[in-house]
Formats: sequence, structure tokens, C-alpha cells
Amino acid sequence: MFAASNQLLWSMIGLLLTMAGTFLEAYGTTSPWSWSQHGIQTVPLGVSYQIGAVLLVGCLGGKNAGALSQIAYLVMGLTLLPVFAEGGGIGYVKLSQFGYLLGFIPGSWICGYFAFKVKPKLETLGFSCICGLLTVHICGIIYLIISYILLPSRGAENLSLLQAILKYSCFAIPGQLIVVCAVTIIAYVLRHLMFY
Repeated sequence: MFAASNQLLWSMIGLLLTMAGTFLEAYGTTSPWSWSQHGIQTVPLGVSYQIGAVLLVGCLGGKNAGALSQIAYLVMGLTLLPVFAEGGGIGYVKLSQFGYLLGFIPGSWICGYFAFKVKPKLETLGFSCICGLLTVHICGIIYLIISYILLPSRGAENLSLLQAILKYSCFAIPGQLIVVCAVTIIAYVLRHLMFY
């Protein structure tokens, strides 16, 4: 599919996009039918563009570039570089949301795998992004369950397992689905502009 140099380039782009997306909050606009009354207004979606970057590199660079970029992101964050939302360091593995960060690796790989199975169409790229997003959440929930079994006392977070799943998955998915729609359109346009 891609030469090794192209995969390395896309991995670097994916790493940079993921780091930048971590700190950029995602916004949407109000519905078009209300623009005449209230004007165009932006509303926060409650998520960052981080998941969008994870999925975009899979859609544009393929499965290997996507996974490699996320492995590099985790290594950077676990070696004290403050690239995660709450900093970095090996202690991050104790946080509930770390399972979602681990899920970036298979999520990006699966997104890239499906994105290159057939010619790029909006529906196939959207499907690949949703598969990647669901993979991230499945990994995150599994990590939460295992950590709650092994460490029943959750320290400062003081959340039950159900509250943690609601906070990190259920409440985040609506905003992330809007980001997925944007990623699908961007990937579709770029794949056609770059003729692959």
C-alpha cells in the first residue's frame, strides 16, 4: 500500500496532530434553521480533537502509520513529556482514562485497515472511523473494569465503575461522533486530492 518512508511520514504527522488535538477543544455550530433568529453561534462539544487526529491518521496514512503514531504518542507521554491532557509520566497508567489512550493504538489501526479496504467513499470512511472510535471505547471500558477489580479504591477520582464509564464513554461519544463526521469529510476530500 505505502512505502516505508510514506508510513513514517504519516506516523510523524499523526503524532503531531494527536499532540495538538489533545489541547484543542472541539466546537460545533448551532443548527442552521436558528441562524436567522440568533445568528451563527458556536457551542463546545465537551471533547477535544484528539480522537479526530487518531482517526484521521488511520484514514490518510493507513493501519501501520496510525498504530505507529499512537505508539509514539504513548511512549512520549509515559516518559514525562506533557503530551497527555493532564501532563505525562508513568503514573498515568493508574488513571482511569489511560485505557482509552491505550485504545488509540488498535483504534487507529482498525480505522486505517477499513479505510483502505475499498475505494474512499464517505460511507466507507465514516464506517472505518466509527469502528476505530468503538475500539477505543471498548479498550477503555475493559481497562476500567480491570483496574476497578485490581484497585477497588480509586483514589482521588472517587467514582464508581458505572460513573467512570458514563464520564469517559457515554458522555463523550456524542461530541466524538460529531468530530468523526468532520474527520470523514476531511479524509474524503484529502484522499481524493492526493489521488489514493
